[in-house]
Amino acid sequence: MTEARTVLVTGGNRGIGLATARLFADLGHRVAVTARDPKSVDDRIMSVSCDQTDSDAVDAAFEDIESNLGAVQVLVANAGITRDQLLLRMSDEEFSAVIDTNLTGSYRMARRATRAMLRARWGRLIFVSSVVGLLGSAGQVNYAASKAGLVGLARSMARELGSRNITSNIVSPGPVETEMFASLTDDQQTTIIEQVPLGRVARPDEIAETIAFLASDSAAYITGAVIPIDGGLGMGH
Repeated sequence: MTEARTVLVTGGNRGIGLATARLFADLGHRVAVTARDPKSVDDRIMSVSCDQTDSDAVDAAFEDIESNLGAVQVLVANAGITRDQLLLRMSDEEFSAVIDTNLTGSYRMARRATRAMLRARWGRLIFVSSVVGLLGSAGQVNYAASKAGLVGLARSMARELGSRNITSNIVSPGPVETEMFASLTDDQQTTIIEQVPLGRVARPDEIAETIAFLASDSAAYITGAVIPIDGGLGMGH
């Protein structure tokens, strides 16, 4: 970007979200992160408590950010949860909780962010999906459905908001060096890595770099795109 902007990264206290927030701060932007239980991760980054399954909590978080940093100009919708379970054992609550946080929560965040973006006639919406959204993953019908849903959500917003100079794009990471990946067994990690043509998992900063590009003036003519950052894992999808 050519000027400092206000950036909000949801789920920004670890992993991809934290790497993204720190990169935007490195680039000189005003950065806030939200999390259910935020902790101070960087003196340059404002941490805000927010449960994005609650519209009132979303409004309160935005009001806090707006009063301290100004209107949100770049939204990175990254927050998400998993409740992995085989289909026949998955409860309604396990399915709905993941959809409500990952998909509906991202919708709530984007709906609130676009108020100021529409007035300013400028904005960047960036949604963090996953390779499993299109590839599928056994034991993750809830998570895969939520991540696939982000594609339809973002592309509809791209069509609806494009005339106001607001872009809406999706990044689709493959396996990444995060706490979630580290929690897998060695055998599970090996199985996943063997499927990746590049033969390794991504670093969080590699995802952050693509997100920062999509937020920049250099990406002004990109909207409705799904950008895979998966080492080739999802080729053909």
